Amino acid sequence: MASSTTAQDAPSTAKTLIFDLPTRTLRLEASHPVPTPDHGKNEHLIRVRTTALCSGELEWPTLFPAAIFSENPDKQVTPGYDLAGVVVTSPPGSPFRPGSDIYARTRPSRPGNCREYTIARTEEMALKPQKLGWVDAATVPLSAITAWQALFQHAGVDGLCDSSAKDKKVLVTAAAGGVGVWLVQLASLAGLEVIAQVGSAENGEFVMELGASKTVNYKTTGLKQWTEEEGPVDIVIDLLGQKTLEDAWYCVKDAGVLISIVEPPEGRKPGQLESKNVKSLFFIMEPNGGQLAEVSKLLNEEKCRPVLDSV
Repeated sequence: MASSTTAQDAPSTAKTLIFDLPTRTLRLEASHPVPTPDHGKNEHLIRVRTTALCSGELEWPTLFPAAIFSENPDKQVTPGYDLAGVVVTSPPGSPFRPGSDIYARTRPSRPGNCREYTIARTEEMALKPQKLGWVDAATVPLSAITAWQALFQHAGVDGLCDSSAKDKKVLVTAAAGGVGVWLVQLASLAGLEVIAQVGSAENGEFVMELGASKTVNYKTTGLKQWTEEEGPVDIVIDLLGQKTLEDAWYCVKDAGVLISIVEPPEGRKPGQLESKNVKSLFFIMEPNGGQLAEVSKLLNEEKCRPVLDSV
């Protein structure tokens, strides 16, 4: 049984990054109170080593206040919901003992992890892959879990051992981006033929190294044109929305699947499109430590790798 460490192991205050909503400015507080974990909610106190940021997340408190502040009555906005760090205290029965190196995607309904000490819950956490350092580890959770859920929860691919996947094609837009690189790798590992939409020859070479079978350069070839030449695919996973999502409707087979993580596909369905029996859906990823643990196995086996932009 995991045990809680003493209060002496953590200071009472620590550096914390705060986003001030009225002025829309970030400030670093040198002596902000360290959060107190609620062991009844499976909460752990974590010493943060690294965190990664998501594009647009500073807009979330304004766009989605009910969701962002649902577990945050003090309305403290601290960014950075991807986390890699060390467990300081853990609730009884937790598989993550004090001293464990972990990583996680924590829920945006609580303050994030741009602070020296933070809170993570058992169901959000996984042991940090031994093959990864702190910096690379923080880049993984959001992107990898989103890709995992898109493929294995929503697209109908039955995990990495789905024998029927070998006969299927998946098109990934923005394939060289944060989520895209994980979709390319996971889909390739699952046996799908991966067509990756990119914006440069350099990115085309990059995604081919990750497992893509073909590439489409959107600067020279539109998705509709590509489909007319190559034929439709079984699954389209769109990471861009707007015009790209509209064109994606032409790429998916009848009885295929069209997924977007940006907006509902039905809102971008072309009016002149012939009737198709397509399963279309929009989803927002849910933090999931169990799925992250499966990703950890792949990383430790060096079957996939993270992609770091900058520090």
